[in-house]
Amino acid sequence: MKNITRFFWFCSGAHIGTLKKYPLEHNKYVGIGATIFFTAVFASLSGGYAMYFVFSGNPFAVVFAILFGLLWGTAIFNMDRYIVSSIDKAGSTNQQILQASPRILLAIMIGIVISRPLELKIFDKEIRQKLKTAYLKGQHRKIDTLTKTYTEKYAMELGKNTDLKKEKDSLERDINRSRAQLNQEVFGEKNDQTSGITGYGTYAKQKQAVLQEKEDRLKQVTDNQAKMDNYLSARKNYEGVNDIRLFSEHQLDSLSNVAGFSDRNWALGQLSYNENGTRDLDTFLAESFISWLFILFECLPVFVKLMSPKGAYDVAVSKIGEADIYYAERDKDRHIQVINNVYDHRLDKDTDREKKIISAQSDYDLERHNYD
Repeated sequence: MKNITRFFWFCSGAHIGTLKKYPLEHNKYVGIGATIFFTAVFASLSGGYAMYFVFSGNPFAVVFAILFGLLWGTAIFNMDRYIVSSIDKAGSTNQQILQASPRILLAIMIGIVISRPLELKIFDKEIRQKLKTAYLKGQHRKIDTLTKTYTEKYAMELGKNTDLKKEKDSLERDINRSRAQLNQEVFGEKNDQTSGITGYGTYAKQKQAVLQEKEDRLKQVTDNQAKMDNYLSARKNYEGVNDIRLFSEHQLDSLSNVAGFSDRNWALGQLSYNENGTRDLDTFLAESFISWLFILFECLPVFVKLMSPKGAYDVAVSKIGEADIYYAERDKDRHIQVINNVYDHRLDKDTDREKKIISAQSDYDLERHNYD
């Protein structure tokens, strides 16, 4: 229990030697340290999960996720520890709030960052369904675009093929009527289109000739249509219209499984909207509450430090800080005094040395001087 307490004290950024002297402050800093520690744990899980999807499909994805998660959690831990320990309780409430404002803003940003990957995991099922719908719609749009491009590019050929089909249908109907009339003419059935004379006579031969002409034309139209169909089919293959198909359920599952972080993040943002573009209030509130929870959790150590009254530990730390400042000022004076004395001593020594050099030079010059 003692080791756990000391560990949470360390997490809170408190000066353990000073904190030991004030038992009433122990639980407060255990709570602050525990909050900072568990925030770092959540940050590690969040960062590791995000990195896992960044390297999804890579055999080392798990290793990268673990390493990045530990690195990210350590960075958040160090930042939170500094934020809380740097709040000075010696000032007034307004001064403390003003001092903590940048730290609160930073804590909000950290809370948003660490909450997003965990939201991706919480709404994983809904995200997969949204991705499937998006991929299917995208495939539909791709097919429609290719079909439209193909239709516009080969409009003349398609129009000609349509005319051939219409002519073929018309010829087939005419041939059926002409064949019926020929039979009626041969068997002597009297109506507006037949003579009523039985046998294969002049009128029957005329109707046979007309029928043959239509059948020849039908054969020609059928051949032309077959050639046009083959040409358009080849053009479809060339343009890729025949190659693209709608995704099957198995393919959609595979695509949603290998979706990257960016696609999943986009899908998460789209969950709060309905198909008609209106806001889905239930999903929006669920996502917002999760984000707010992590933001509050990240800001909690700062709020706890701000809300807690100034205790004996805070006073002691403030006094130790003042003493350290005084010691630093006196230490500066000592260094200045030492430097001045050393400089004066060096100046005296340099002056004596220069005097000796000048005197020796003068004596030497006098000995060499010849007055004659």
